Amino acid sequence: MLNKIALIGGGYIGGVLAQEIVQRGLAREIGLVDPAPLVNSADPVDRQQVARKQSVAKGKCLDIAEGLPTIGRDVRLVGSKDYSAIEGADLVINTAGVPRRARPDGTFPSREELLSVNLKVTSEVAEGIMRNCPDATIISIANPLDAIVYTLYKRLNCPRNKLMGMAGQLDSGRYRYFIADAAKISVENVSALVLGGHGDTMVPVRSSCQIAGIPVSKFLDDATLRAIEDRTRKAGGEIVGLLGFGSAFVSPAWAALEMAEALIHDKRKIVPVCAKLDGEYGVNGLFVGVPAILGKNGVEEIVQLDLTDAEKEAFANSVDDVRKTCDEVDRMMKNP
Repeated sequence: MLNKIALIGGGYIGGVLAQEIVQRGLAREIGLVDPAPLVNSADPVDRQQVARKQSVAKGKCLDIAEGLPTIGRDVRLVGSKDYSAIEGADLVINTAGVPRRARPDGTFPSREELLSVNLKVTSEVAEGIMRNCPDATIISIANPLDAIVYTLYKRLNCPRNKLMGMAGQLDSGRYRYFIADAAKISVENVSALVLGGHGDTMVPVRSSCQIAGIPVSKFLDDATLRAIEDRTRKAGGEIVGLLGFGSAFVSPAWAALEMAEALIHDKRKIVPVCAKLDGEYGVNGLFVGVPAILGKNGVEEIVQLDLTDAEKEAFANSVDDVRKTCDEVDRMMKNP
């Protein structure tokens, strides 16, 4: 159990995280920050006064706190509109960012189209962390995932083991679910990994996909596997399209908590995460989805897989996409 976990962003993911942290007994205190609702200077004065008194973070914290006697948990919950709530946190989970919302024509912006506005949000997040908990380990969920983690690294200049993105665990979970569903096998029997960027070029690694230790090809044919791999790449957009608002929130929260528990309980568990590569897989200076050993020291080791030639090519293509986005981040930070 940690002394304090900070959650940045009190939306759907932040709400699930707060509930689960309490239920799982992962921290003695939870600090939740979210500026909503924002005060609109164009609103009537009385409406502005109401908005100043309201707080999504405080409201969610109070709601959970009032249920603590029912579930028998002693946890302190602190909510605020500013970053004071995260002071002294051991672990920060960042969900802050503008979600994908439908355009008037019914289409949705890509993760990359959110980059400009979410970089500004991320700069504020980095400043809040530096002021209040500079030594915390950070798990970031906000999209575009790879670029946001890269931005946090540039702003914080923290050791690479202390910063990671939640993407691979979520994408691998989706891959595992689709495999289990198609094979009519328990999800517990399926092991699988997804590498690369968190987007349409991600790489479901078929050569590492097994059902109870048996190669997946023994259960599903090539056409079925290709369809599953394609669906995995587009899984986030599928949920966005079905919901009609925002994006997935339960599965990302659970994926982040899988990472958090590996850190908190020093499991030294191999988890696919977005981690900084310093020569591994032939990549330098980028945060890319790879399997890593997570323990009390954060990202303790990058695990390098033996990929097929086709998987190596797909991974290189995904890394190129991540590099292009990060080059855009560098350009935006130089010319804000």
